[in-house]
Amino acid sequence: MNAPYAKKTRPFAAALLALAVGGVLGGCADRFAARTETASPLAPRIQALVDANRRYPRWEDFPPAPTGLPEPTQVAANVRGLESQGGALAEETARIDWTLGDAETLAAETRAQVGDVPVSPDSARTAAEIEALAQDLRERAKAPPPIDRRPTR
Repeated sequence: MNAPYAKKTRPFAAALLALAVGGVLGGCADRFAARTETASPLAPRIQALVDANRRYPRWEDFPPAPTGLPEPTQVAANVRGLESQGGALAEETARIDWTLGDAETLAAETRAQVGDVPVSPDSARTAAEIEALAQDLRERAKAPPPIDRRPTR
């Protein structure tokens, strides 16, 4: 019994809601409109800038469509060529025997390369030396004792 009544009143409710929202938002539109203070010394300059940039862009202002582009068939052929090159490269890399050889030999070579690099004195410090330096810096960073501010008689 209520279903036909709801179906009949739904368009009227939607129209009423649209009018109410439009009225509420329409009342706020003036508050957000751009206004220039006429007493401001910059008002003439601002108004001149607004007036100069008020018109909409014309079709003549837009850049022309690009020319000299390759045909879609040429682009598709280029893509197929790149895909075939990628497949050939994948097959070629799959045939490579990716072994590093003897692990002990590799470790010895790596140790020799690391040993050839000079070490800075800061890096050569031990953990105890670093902790002693940190403690020294903490001691130096302590605040001095407070000043006695009691009045003397």
